[in-house]
Amino acid sequence: MSIARLMQVAAAGNVPSGPVWTDPDLANASYDSVSFSVAGQDSAPSSVVFKPDGLKMYVSGSTSDAVYQYTLSTAWDVSTSSYDSVSFSVSGQAGQPYIQFGDNGSKLYVSDNTSDAIYQYSLSSAWDISTASYDSVSFSVSGQDTVPQGMFFKPDGTKLYLVGFLNDSVFQYSLSTAWDLSSISYDSVSFSFLTQETQGRSLFFSPDGTKLFVVGTYSDTTYQYSLSTGWDISTASYDSVSFSVASQETAPLGLFFKSDGSKMYVVGSGTDTIYQYSTA
Repeated sequence: MSIARLMQVAAAGNVPSGPVWTDPDLANASYDSVSFSVAGQDSAPSSVVFKPDGLKMYVSGSTSDAVYQYTLSTAWDVSTSSYDSVSFSVSGQAGQPYIQFGDNGSKLYVSDNTSDAIYQYSLSSAWDISTASYDSVSFSVSGQDTVPQGMFFKPDGTKLYLVGFLNDSVFQYSLSTAWDLSSISYDSVSFSFLTQETQGRSLFFSPDGTKLFVVGTYSDTTYQYSLSTGWDISTASYDSVSFSVASQETAPLGLFFKSDGSKMYVVGSGTDTIYQYSTA
């Protein structure tokens, strides 16, 4: 987050309580030679998400259509990960799941390209997926793309962004009630990343919504974009900045950044492994 943006946030009486985000230097990113295999749980991992403190990690897999939970003894260091022997099946709804958490870990969302829909779950104990249950709430995105992949929520839960594999685009949605998928509607706003990537899989935004990152399996690369208006995907443009992960993973499906922007994590089905990179 820029100094000017920090001053705006402070003036609004909303000084961040967590780590301050600094936009990643993706062009000069480097592999940490740190990784963690999840093959013991699923041989086709599709997405990875971390708890904001970096002490919990969650991976979705399409072999068993489940979400798996891990603990990191050292925050954000995936080499210290261990499986909690805790999982949650979404096979009743999704066949090829991508996951995202919301509402401080009390909500779980799963996108599925077999049913072209997003599903909503509640966790009675935040960040503990053993307490998850289906809310019987879903939303079809087939009007935008019939092969939905990764998704990302604006931090206040009022916007959702989805990668469409078929149309090589990011689609933008609004929720009139934060975190309630039953209140969602399409903004009729999208952004094509076709010139860079023809097989987009996952995306990630900076906390102020002015930076967007997309990873894909055609070029095995993460691409960086800027939004002149935060969270308005129609204002996105390519920064001509990218970083290849092909030396580690030739089928990258999931993407995540540390809460301060200094680390990047990629998971893929080529090696069933999470890889850690430095981006500061």
